[in-house]
Amino acid sequence: MEFHYPNGKKFISKKAETERTSIPFVHNAKSHGKRGMTLEEDLNETNQYYLDRGKAVIHKKPTPVQIVNVDYPKRSAAVIKEAYFKQASTTDYNGVYKGFYVDFEAKETRNETSFPLKNFHPHQINHMDQVVTHQGLAFVIIRFSLTEEIFLLPFKQLKLYWDRMEQGGRKSITKDEIQSDGFALKLGLQPKIDYLKIVDHILPV
Repeated sequence: MEFHYPNGKKFISKKAETERTSIPFVHNAKSHGKRGMTLEEDLNETNQYYLDRGKAVIHKKPTPVQIVNVDYPKRSAAVIKEAYFKQASTTDYNGVYKGFYVDFEAKETRNETSFPLKNFHPHQINHMDQVVTHQGLAFVIIRFSLTEEIFLLPFKQLKLYWDRMEQGGRKSITKDEIQSDGFALKLGLQPKIDYLKIVDHILPV
């Protein structure tokens, strides 16, 4: 079965990872001991930890898939031969914490000193803006993969930098700006990325 991204590029499975030096679907996180996982994997483990302990119900939204080629080798079975990943309509994660709707996007970059705003899509910015308008909580979690630094940046601050770009300003957020306006998150064990500690400080009043 073949999977393709919205741009038509073929998705390479993890099985083929050992045969290639780079894979579009897999983030190139720096691997040293417990820090070899991607941001998505770490957040998924964290959310499972929260769920198991009754702290929050937050899940990753599945990526929409469009099936374009199906084979029917026999009447009782169907085999998907080709499919395409669609562009996600909103953000990566959503759920409920302490009665508040929580919605956030998770991004990684190999840049060392800035985060490119092109990593966000306009519809994601619009979605988070609507969440905040309706008293929900929206933010982004950013990992600088080369230095293993992780930050939570509230949407209010992200929107300022997005608007700056829209008005002709720089097309990225500097790490200094993220450190100033965001909150540093440490990579741990149980849970991996305890972002709810920060959420407690930025819940809508």
